[in-house]
Amino acid sequence: MQQTEIHDFLVRFFSSAECELLPVADDHDQLKVKLTKAMDKRLMNRPFYWHYIEQIGAEPETAVLNFRFSDRIQEGEFIHSGSPRLHQILDASEKMGRYIRMYQVIANKLSPALEPWLCINMKVSYQCDLKKDRICSMGLQLINGTMIEGFQSVLNTLHLSQKLPDYCYTLRPLITIKSGLTRIEHFIESELQKENFDWADHAATRWGKDLQLLDAFYEHQEEKPERYVQEKQALKEQYQPQIEVTLINAGLFFLQSAAFLPDLIKDR
Repeated sequence: MQQTEIHDFLVRFFSSAECELLPVADDHDQLKVKLTKAMDKRLMNRPFYWHYIEQIGAEPETAVLNFRFSDRIQEGEFIHSGSPRLHQILDASEKMGRYIRMYQVIANKLSPALEPWLCINMKVSYQCDLKKDRICSMGLQLINGTMIEGFQSVLNTLHLSQKLPDYCYTLRPLITIKSGLTRIEHFIESELQKENFDWADHAATRWGKDLQLLDAFYEHQEEKPERYVQEKQALKEQYQPQIEVTLINAGLFFLQSAAFLPDLIKDR
């Protein structure tokens, strides 16, 4: 996951959790967040503080998290794809709910129809003895099958509400959610097959070299011991290249497609 992706994800995460985003000197390389009571309890691991505050009925002072995404910034916790804090927040995101239903709030009441869009946010992990993650966000209109890659960035530009706005109505999906998920899955698979797999070839080369060393160590033993089998299996688990796609969250969004189409169409 790139630093810009991490930054955008954290902004979305804390904004959706109704945490306050505090002003910073550099909006791209810094993020300062005033946690809500619920988010403080979830992330900060200070049960004794909350037990005491709730026992005496005092007004709590929730924590402020200060993140930095570049070495140019000295203040704050450096957060990146391998940092424990990011994985803690990703876990929290999953536990807080993977599915949401929202509606676009539109100013123009002349076109009150809102079309259904399925949004799926996924984490794509490239794994061998090294690991790299990236976030993939796909949107599929459930009427005509229009597909947009990077759909979360589209949603970030829209005014959304959990309540259907007055004078608006929703159009009935022609594509089922199950069928929509299958379409997105097939698209992701086809895109992954087009990618460069040099990283996997390099991992296989390193794997082969370590296997040669292992075989050389046991070459004088006609009957290989159980330890040899275990070490060989361990090398396989360490080096074998694989791509894993896991769901982060999903949502059904009723939107006025004319607000962002046709420029962003990926497929249909």
